[in-house]
Amino acid sequence: MAELTPKKKNIFREYGEALFVALLVATFIRLFLISVFTIPSGSMLNTIQIGDYILVSKLSYGLKLPITDTWIYKGDGPQYGDIIVFKYPKNPSVDYIKRVVGLPGDVIEVRNKQLYRNGEAVHEDYIIHLRNGFDGPLDNMRPFKIMEDQYFVMGDNRDNSEDSRAWGTVHRDQIYGKAWRVYWSWNPRENSIRFDRLGKKLE
Repeated sequence: MAELTPKKKNIFREYGEALFVALLVATFIRLFLISVFTIPSGSMLNTIQIGDYILVSKLSYGLKLPITDTWIYKGDGPQYGDIIVFKYPKNPSVDYIKRVVGLPGDVIEVRNKQLYRNGEAVHEDYIIHLRNGFDGPLDNMRPFKIMEDQYFVMGDNRDNSEDSRAWGTVHRDQIYGKAWRVYWSWNPRENSIRFDRLGKKLE
């Protein structure tokens, strides 16, 4: 009995199938696991630089269906110090990145640039003030209680960040996920790669 020899696939078909599978995997990762964002402003200096490209973990706080944003399951919500990417509450078509400083039930207050949470001063070694000695409109804020499923966020560059002090809290449903790592960084002033930032964990 003669052996049957498997028919060879057309090389273009093989490459086409491989490309199709790769695109499916990439789409799945993008929709459910990790998103990529570019940082165009300095509101998170010095933690995140202008020109950083960051990976955001979508599974950090649960899993949503794409497009509809319906929760499949909810995990633990953001915690103090988490850097999150979210839809800007005043314009959901715009993405923002800030740090979580207040959780549901907390009372947040700002006095002379100092953040207070539930009546106690919060030590934050990651923030910078570029205008010390100058009180801006966001340097003082009366006590504010955070409602359920809401989060109070602020930029690390406190004197150059429009955040929850200006436009209120972020609802959990508006959050894409937790900023994870810098995968690429381009210095626009020097037109060069910041090699020391590649792969840097954000915290």
